[in-house]
Amino acid sequence: MAEQDKTVVFSDEERAAMKAASSERRTARSRAKKDPDEVRREGEAEVRAKLADMPDDDRALGEALHAMVGEAAPHLVPRTYYGMPAYANEAGKVVCFYKPRSKFKVRYSTFEFEQAANLDDGAIWPTAYAVTALGAEQLAFLAERVRIAAS
Repeated sequence: MAEQDKTVVFSDEERAAMKAASSERRTARSRAKKDPDEVRREGEAEVRAKLADMPDDDRALGEALHAMVGEAAPHLVPRTYYGMPAYANEAGKVVCFYKPRSKFKVRYSTFEFEQAANLDDGAIWPTAYAVTALGAEQLAFLAERVRIAAS
């Protein structure tokens, strides 16, 4: 029996995300020497540019989430994370991010939390939420989680 090919094949979307992450790491190193206000302005511009490039439905969700994070945790710094809008703590660690469905051609967008999020509650806790629409109730729900995660 011939041995199966064990080559790992990444999708175009996955390769693009890895390339974006590499670029973001280089940017983070250069930002370490900059004024925090300048870092925030640059991050805000990057996130706004990513949102502007999204299809209308993803952009609408992303803009609503961006505004919500800014209100719920104004100390989080906007930046990109694997080419997606994200929000980092003062140490530069991503707390939460928005993954638009168009990024990986999946059924729904998600709003997710990373390891730096202070969400630990018992033995299990959610770290990602599927997002298909955002009304006042959904934004309030996520805003409370962002406040806790960013505390």
